[in-house]
Amino acid sequence: MNEDTRKKETIGIFGRTGEGKSSLLNAVLGDQFLLPSGGFGACTAVITEVEANLNDSNYIAEIEFISKEEWDEEFALSDKEEANELTEMTKERITALFGAEAEEKTLEELKRDDKYKDIFNVLSTGKKIISSSDSSAFASNVVCYLENNLANPGGCFWPLVKSVTIKIPNRRELLEQIVLIDLPGTGDYDKIRDDLWKTKIRECSAVWIVSDIKRAITDRDPWGILEHCIEDLGPGGECKHINFICTKTDDMKPAEYLKSVRLTEAQISGQGLDVKTKCILHRNDLAQKTITEKLQSSKSEESKERFITDVFTVSSTAFFDPELKLKNVDTEIPKLRDILINQNKSINQQLTRDYINEAKGILSLIQSIQLDKDKTMELQTNLEKNLKLLDDNFEGLYEKLKRCLSKGVEESVRSCVKTTQDMLSSVRPKSNRGFHRIFRAMCERGGFYWPKKWNEPLDLNKCLSKHMYDNINKEFVLMFPVDVNDKTEKSMQDKLDKFSIILPTSPMLHPVHIFIQTQETKLKASLSRVIVEKKKEIYSTIYTAIERKMAPGYEKAALEKGEGSMQNMEEVIMKTINELKPQMFNEAKVEMLEMFNNLKMRIMNTLESELKTSVKRSLSQISKFNLLDVSREIQELDKLSAAV
Repeated sequence: MNEDTRKKETIGIFGRTGEGKSSLLNAVLGDQFLLPSGGFGACTAVITEVEANLNDSNYIAEIEFISKEEWDEEFALSDKEEANELTEMTKERITALFGAEAEEKTLEELKRDDKYKDIFNVLSTGKKIISSSDSSAFASNVVCYLENNLANPGGCFWPLVKSVTIKIPNRRELLEQIVLIDLPGTGDYDKIRDDLWKTKIRECSAVWIVSDIKRAITDRDPWGILEHCIEDLGPGGECKHINFICTKTDDMKPAEYLKSVRLTEAQISGQGLDVKTKCILHRNDLAQKTITEKLQSSKSEESKERFITDVFTVSSTAFFDPELKLKNVDTEIPKLRDILINQNKSINQQLTRDYINEAKGILSLIQSIQLDKDKTMELQTNLEKNLKLLDDNFEGLYEKLKRCLSKGVEESVRSCVKTTQDMLSSVRPKSNRGFHRIFRAMCERGGFYWPKKWNEPLDLNKCLSKHMYDNINKEFVLMFPVDVNDKTEKSMQDKLDKFSIILPTSPMLHPVHIFIQTQETKLKASLSRVIVEKKKEIYSTIYTAIERKMAPGYEKAALEKGEGSMQNMEEVIMKTINELKPQMFNEAKVEMLEMFNNLKMRIMNTLESELKTSVKRSLSQISKFNLLDVSREIQELDKLSAAV
């Protein structure tokens, strides 16, 4: 079990700056000041992964920095004449590193600054590890790598950080098999982190969307995250569960609230409670009902079936402060902890079952008796026959995907230009003011840009891939369901599950057959994880192929300067799309089919190679004496298996 290499479950924490994500994590982890939160102008600015330290009692931070080449590309100041939005964002980073006066200096002047040497030294390390047995000292040492602090600029190293992994001691019950990822607020403007952000989304088996309870229903930002990321979470990812978490429920002014809901204190239930607590609980109940209804109405029918969605109303402050008179259970932090505890327990139970089954198979092989050689040879024959059947089943899925992709190519070639024009018209302000800066930033960043004040990004590659995905999504979800309990006869997982070289008429209690069956079970579990991982790569192929083909056009458009540059940039992009559209979409189709075929061959080759070895091992036991009687041990394993 210790050598099991399967990856941990990932829970992504989404929400913009100031919504209380860090405070929420601190409460769930039981350490109020572990992650920075709440200071003036402060926010968590980098991707932060939190997991259990299972080796000792220290708090550990593993900080990964960007490379020096990435630094040179990312922080070179833009032309002063083009005071676009990207330049302002660059200034914010420069200020965080060098101080408030830095934005007035040239890059050459900054290079002569004493702090530049410190930056160069940091980048040269590539990675930094901070370790401490004291959580308070640890937090103080780590904060400059996580936090953007407008009140005290200079000496904040977060612009140099790609990601941070924090390992917490004594949290085995919560985090032994789980990683929590605190993602920066939407609208991060750094391509390095944007790419990492997308990758992390696809790894999430569950998502917590965090929003201040006062804005949770009306604020577009969390709903924009949900709608924009739905494909990366579902067909392009492995998400099964979405939790919508309303924070700061203790931030309540009873008189204002009662006026807003047009009620009196007497009309709100809660005998024996003070008016503030009654109002908090009333608003919590109202928020849960309203958000649940909105979630159901905002998601597509496919999304409703794909995700289990719950709503929580949380007060991290009241969890640590009993003077706020909110019961522990009403803060709902214990509920979120229970989610982690139960998920950890479930994963450990599955690991235990896998271990017991494999041990039982090995003991059954030891216990094996003489077997008719002709009967044993049937295993080899069955392997060849059932591999051929599995190949035929996979080929049927391949052909179905191919037909969907072909329709997508036809529709994309016919409609992609108009779809792009319509998308740009829908996001362009009526005054057109400032849009050229956003459009240029999108071109400079390869077709994707998320402005800080937008609730979703300007993503031209997603727009171009729309018709391809529209044509494959329905079948793709059936072929690759996220939850194995949702698999159908149209899924690759179902075809794999039905594969077996043990015939239904075989004497299943025979030790050799038990051994083969346990090897099959082990292989299928391993290959199921491969299917989940590879299907994410398969799904993203269309987007990445289009992104790659459009790259020269984006680069060319970004070079347009001066008067009329907005119109010129658009003309370059539309001309690129028109010239590339037949080749671009066909290449995306071919690449997706090739990756599907590679997955099929990996499954087939693994089954053939591993089961041939297992059959050969079984045959080696023929005519040998039983050296050990392990029937008692097998019975013990049966009892353990029933108890898990």
